[in-house]
Amino acid sequence: MADEELQVEEGGEKKSKLMLIIIIAVVVIGGAAGAYFFLFAGSDEPAAEQLPETEAAAAAAPATQGGSAEIGTALYVAMPRPFVFNVPGGGRDRLVQIKVQLLVRGSDNEELVKTHIPLIEGTLLQTFSMSNAEDLVTEAGKIELREQAVSEVKKALEENDIGSNVVERVLFTGFVMQ
Repeated sequence: MADEELQVEEGGEKKSKLMLIIIIAVVVIGGAAGAYFFLFAGSDEPAAEQLPETEAAAAAAPATQGGSAEIGTALYVAMPRPFVFNVPGGGRDRLVQIKVQLLVRGSDNEELVKTHIPLIEGTLLQTFSMSNAEDLVTEAGKIELREQAVSEVKKALEENDIGSNVVERVLFTGFVMQ
């Protein structure tokens, strides 16, 4: 009797293996068919020709502008390295590290800023090093430092005949004080 039970179980095991193989084969064939239709179905026309004429003209318009940013486009120029300087504090001097990005409008201003990074870095470092630790601890002190940095950078760029409206804002993307 024990032999009959073993034979029944072995037969059931073979049927479940066969059923599993069939299910896997159906899933693989279905996936292959779906991938084929996804990749190779459709017409051979380029996508721009499939659009109606008004949409095709609108899609081609950005390509004809030469890829340059418009005058009002906001661009961010990161300073190549963070500013690290000492500031006097109540009981001891503090070490400050500030990562800065400049907000400019248009690709022409972006190129001007990239060309004059040493002048901007020198101006920012001089402005930052005039601050003190008590002011930099508060949010109002950080805002005042940012506003002062913008005005000093604009003044330095204007004095060197580069233009005063090149940099719109100075942004602190990292601020650490120890």
